[in-house]
Formats: sequence, structure tokens, C-alpha cells
Amino acid sequence: MSITSEADWRGLRDVGHVVHLTLEGLAAATKPGVSTRELDSIAARIFAAHGAQSAPALTYAFPGTVLISVNDEIVHGIPGDRRLAAGDVVKLDVTAVKDGYVADAARTVVLEGGSDEAYRLAACAEAAFMAALSVARAGARVNAIGRAVHDTVVRHGFSIVPSLEGHGVGRAIHERPAVPNYFNPRQKDVLTEGLVLTIEPLITAGSNEAYEDEDGWTIRTMDGSLAAHHEHSLVITAGDPVLLTAA
Repeated sequence: MSITSEADWRGLRDVGHVVHLTLEGLAAATKPGVSTRELDSIAARIFAAHGAQSAPALTYAFPGTVLISVNDEIVHGIPGDRRLAAGDVVKLDVTAVKDGYVADAARTVVLEGGSDEAYRLAACAEAAFMAALSVARAGARVNAIGRAVHDTVVRHGFSIVPSLEGHGVGRAIHERPAVPNYFNPRQKDVLTEGLVLTIEPLITAGSNEAYEDEDGWTIRTMDGSLAAHHEHSLVITAGDPVLLTAA
């Protein structure tokens, strides 16, 4: 969607704030011994307190409130009985809907005892996001985002997963345009003032190939390598984008 009114700004900032609060609450509770189901319950309580709902559950019948993926799980992990352990790499992916508006964000938490590679991977995902943010301006092509993400990730010695990408957002979880994490010269979409989208590097420490687990949801690295994910919903302007899901 593109913002066309003050009501759009209010609605998107409101749901973006809920997503931010939820990520903060989840990150604080992500510790060894806690189960991913317990984390999901925390998210559900925060949503309920702010009049929001899980967009993946409503739209796709996802069996949880938020997506929680661990280690080689890249994205779409289902909360369950698994208890986190020292050194785990945990991806927290929150998408909320409130009053008809949707916002989406994710972060990677490396638990104490994680490997140097794990910390570098998580830092790289965030650095790739920031590099993409610096080129996300009205008038630029969408594929400039992919170039920035890909170049940053490769420079750090990691891999992007080409089958996973950012997307338009605002009234639904997935809207146009697609926002790949690599440069696609055939993509002619241009960023316009007020356009709402996500930038979300999804990267691995090994192969760029992924597969869907037998649960029908979880996407894993093909070679079992660690994965990281960093994402915000934002609004395109002529200058710096407006981050809807940041503090």
C-alpha cells in the first residue's frame, strides 16, 4: 500500500508500535530453558493488551501467534515444546494486524555461549538491512535494495537465500512489490513516496539453498548451517525511510 491520509499514518504507526513492543518483550524473555511455546504466549498477551491479532494466524492459519525459528531454521518456525539452549540462534518474527493495518519485523537473538560465527552472522543481517535502508529512497529502483543487501552479505562471507525476500505490506502481510535480497536487473519497480514495504535480509553461514520441513511451515538451510533474519516495516520518502517498527 501507499499512505494517502493521516489516518494511514496513525494506523500504521499504531500497529508498528505493537510489533516493536512485542519484539522487545520476546527478546528480553529469550533465554536458555524457555520454550518457544512460552515465548509465543508472551506475544499473544502483548497483542491482546493492545487490541492486535496475529496476521499469519488470521491470513494463513499459522499454528501460533509469532514465528520463532532456531539455528538452521531460517523462518516460519512453529512455536512448540522445544526449549532453548545456550548458544542457540533464535529468529523472532512478528507480524500484527490492528484496525485493518499490518506491520512486520524480525530480529535475531544469539544466546550466551554462541559461536563467533553466530554473532557475526546476526550482525551481518543487521548491517545488510542498514545498507539497504541507505538506498531506499523515492525514485530509486527496488532492485537497489537487493544489490545493497547482497553486496553486504557476500562481503562478510555469508549467503543470501534467493527464494526468500521482503515485500510490500500495510493492508495485508504480503503485497507488491517483491523486495528480493539480490540484484535483479529485470525488476523495473520504482520506489515511490509513501510506499510501505519490508526490507528483510535472510542469510545463512553456508549454502544459499533452503527447503520446507515436513511440518509444512518451517524453512531450513539445506546444509544445516546457521541462519539469521533482520527486518523492519518502513515508509519510503524522498529522504530517510520512516521505520514503523523501530523504537
